[in-house]
Parts: sequence; structure tokens; C-alpha cells
Amino acid sequence: MEAVLQTYGLCKRYRRFTALENVNMHVPKGAIYGLVGKNGAGKTTLIRVICGLQEPTAGDYTLYGARLGDKALHRARRRMGAVVETPSLYPDMTAEQNLKLQYRVLGLPEDKGIDGILELVGLSNTGKKKAGHFSLGMKQRLGIAVALCGDPDFLVLDEPTNGLDPQGIVEMRELILQLNRERQITVLISSHILDELAKLATHYGFLDGGRLVRQVTAQEVEAACRKCLRATVTDAHALCLVLDQLGLPYAVAGDNQVDIYQQVNVTQLVDALSQKGCQLLSLKERDESLESYFINLVGGERGE
Repeated sequence: MEAVLQTYGLCKRYRRFTALENVNMHVPKGAIYGLVGKNGAGKTTLIRVICGLQEPTAGDYTLYGARLGDKALHRARRRMGAVVETPSLYPDMTAEQNLKLQYRVLGLPEDKGIDGILELVGLSNTGKKKAGHFSLGMKQRLGIAVALCGDPDFLVLDEPTNGLDPQGIVEMRELILQLNRERQITVLISSHILDELAKLATHYGFLDGGRLVRQVTAQEVEAACRKCLRATVTDAHALCLVLDQLGLPYAVAGDNQVDIYQQVNVTQLVDALSQKGCQLLSLKERDESLESYFINLVGGERGE
């Protein structure tokens, strides 16, 4: 799949502290890529590096095929919009004035597209209200509006729902989905609010201690997190044979544990296992969330 962003062994070190270590990331065109990690995992550092705000200590990356150090990278960055850490706004200006200033910075005509952007982010009726008096959610949406001024097809958002109330989170989610689905904008979004990210992302990168420990699609995460019954038995091989006979889908989860992905007649299962000299020790329902998936991942792996 065509990549908007590709990193190769990306590293960032500050004297004795390593913020990023050998990060190899692939952001496909058209994706909503969720960059998952705890506070301090290196998410913002990675974003600052790919946005050109910091130089990597080692490694390389390409943006729309333009490699770090190429003259073409500057043109590729014009296809990119970003809100890093907090929105960069002028508090004494209105929403419209903030966008007009950004248009001038980009060398674009002032009177083209501003009204549409403000309507898109839900700020068309703010009038003469200064940005400094906006709510946090309005400031976040204005930050995205500023990032959209150059008509980018790649949008990078660093913790866009951080500090928002429930209504603000819903509005932000709907805006990101609209930009992706209706405008075909590829989105890289970092977050530690995993339940919310699960409603958006098509792809995930799990960052821990500066290392990208895994990249997966949303479908792969959904398959790993789907509801199941975890059976603990004295003989997992015997249980697998019984489940094959019963035509039940399953996956081996450990030495004596098997996840069963369908409702099961417990009496029938116990009788069938007994005939093979196997005991059912426990049967528990599991419904893993993205959060528990992440915790299990970083708790057991440091690299891939």
C-alpha cells in the first residue's frame, strides 16, 4: 500500500536520554493512523521530527516519497498540516483573522476558502469573538482550521482530544472522520485516550519507551480483542481436538488455555473432554479492550 510517511531506523537522543530508538513506521495513504503510547513514550518527539521541527539524531524518513535532505521534501511538506502539542493561535484575533494571517504566511489569496474551512470546523458563527475567549474545544478546532489552510492531504494531530469534555471529544472525532472520509485526508493522530482512538483508527502504531513495538491494522486489533470464552484445561491438545469435532472457532492462548470464539454447551464440552481424559478447570468470558491490548503488548514486548 502506498505510504504517505515512512520512517527508517529513526532515532532522537538528548545527551544521555533516548527519546526515539530505531523507529520504523509506515503510514498508508488514506489511513487514520493512531500513534498509541503513554505520556513520555516519545509520541510528540516523533511528530516534531517528521514535521521538521527537530532533526533526527540518526535514521531517515520519506514524506510522499521525498527523502530527508532532498529538495523535494519542502514541497512535500506543503501537503501537510499539523497541530503539535497545543494550537498556535493569536488570542487577540478572531477565528477569521487567524486564518487570514495563516493564508498570508502560506502566500495564498485571503478571500479563497476561509469561510468553507470555518464552516467545516464549526466556527462560522464566532463573529468578532477573540480566540483567547474560545473554549478549549473551539481552540482545538481553530488549530485544525489553521492546519487546513494550505489544503493539505496529510494531517498530523498531537493529542487533539486532550482536556476536552465529552461533547468536545465527540465533535473532534466527527470532524476527523469527516476530513478523512469526505476529503480523503490521511490523518496521523497521537493519543493516550485509547477507547476514543479505537472509534477512529484504521491502523495503529504502539510506541513504548521510544520504540515502536508493533504496527497493526484495526482489523487485526479487533480480531485480537474480540469477545471470547477462555477455557483453562489440563490438556490443551485434547480441547483443540474436541473443538474441531464440534466445529467451534478457537485460538490457543497458552500452554493450557484456549480462547473459544462462539457460545458453547458447557455440559457437552465437559463430557467430550472427559472422554479424552481432560478436565475443564475454568471457563471465563473475555472482552479485551484496546487499552488492555496495549498494556499486554508493552508489558511483554520491547521490540519486534
